[in-house]
Amino acid sequence: MDTRLSPRFDKDSDAREAQELLRSCVHCGFCTATCPTYQLLGDELDGPRGRIYLIRQMLENGKTSDSSREHLDRCLLCRACETTCPSGVEYSRLLHIGRGLSARLLPLPPGQRILRAGLRSVLPYPKRLRALLGLAYLLRPVLPGRLRRKIPGHRAGKEPARASHPRKVLLFQGCVQSAASPNINAATRRVLDRLGIECLKVAGERCCGAVHHHLDADEKARRLARHNIDLWLPLLREGAETLLLTASACVLEVRDYPLLFADDPVYRRKALELLPYCQEIGTFLNRQDIEGIQLAAPVSMAFHAPCTLQHGLRAERDTTELLSRLGFDLRQPADSHLCCGSAGTYSILQPTLADQLGKDKLEKLRDTGAEVIASANIGCLLHLQERTAQPVRHWIEWLDEFLPPWAGSESNRDGAG
Repeated sequence: MDTRLSPRFDKDSDAREAQELLRSCVHCGFCTATCPTYQLLGDELDGPRGRIYLIRQMLENGKTSDSSREHLDRCLLCRACETTCPSGVEYSRLLHIGRGLSARLLPLPPGQRILRAGLRSVLPYPKRLRALLGLAYLLRPVLPGRLRRKIPGHRAGKEPARASHPRKVLLFQGCVQSAASPNINAATRRVLDRLGIECLKVAGERCCGAVHHHLDADEKARRLARHNIDLWLPLLREGAETLLLTASACVLEVRDYPLLFADDPVYRRKALELLPYCQEIGTFLNRQDIEGIQLAAPVSMAFHAPCTLQHGLRAERDTTELLSRLGFDLRQPADSHLCCGSAGTYSILQPTLADQLGKDKLEKLRDTGAEVIASANIGCLLHLQERTAQPVRHWIEWLDEFLPPWAGSESNRDGAG
């Protein structure tokens, strides 16, 4: 797709990058068939091809509109279109640039700016988020039902006895996950302890930067990324095997660090050095000898593969193979390629669409008839849990819960059912 840039963008590097990205698109429309928002709304402009046309118009005309921005903002950035696209269009990068340019040409309304600033000032900071959640737990009895359902149940998880092993990995704690569902990290430590792998916490670690990155605060995302890179790399160089992450969205963000530092050769080089060490928990365990963590009896599991896992990382198969190897009777829902509607802060910024997508996903998960429901990303888990009384957990929590007692630890499970 050839694009003639408006004189307004003559010296804009982002606009020129978007111009190059647009060249790959051949207007085939295959992407439309797998776009969740197009499936819901039936509007061409609420599918990838339509949004690409809107970005092209903006680049050529040097202006945008509230209507165009609304269509761009409705995109989940699930990347299902990238999985489908035969031409390899880097749609997610193109949309990120398009949203950024749109915000420059037409500033967001005050209410939206305040909401986004609030999300950026709370979600990436576990201490602030824990304080807010603590207040929410206290007020829960008097809150309206819709708000009450958004408050996650707290599963602290008992920490395993500190055991030293020759094999060591850095376990990323995460921001929302460490505050809203700390049992995911605790379960990971317990499971890896059985395999003779010690999980190290990195003091001073911060948010991976995803919240800021996807809310058009790229410079703040870069500051967080630089901080983490400078903490992680020395430890990895000193012998830690890998940087292990249990939230697939965080893995994707860290793997995108080289793009974040496209104009910073020093940190781009460091980000590229980090890439081989960065592993999602399912991919990591699928490459291990897992004889020590087999289920005593089969458990049927409905598994929702997060978009970041299946479309961003293209690593869904690693996790599904692993779960079958572990002894789960794995049942994937119909239309498993479609997003659940969480998509980072999307469920807050686009609540109506997110709610419908969440209900549709949950219905299909229930239709599998499985005993338990699992996913691999904290955002998906919280979004789905909000809509059902049935527990929805990270698959590693279910693994930890259903493993037989282990003599190697005084208390390998938290006992919560």
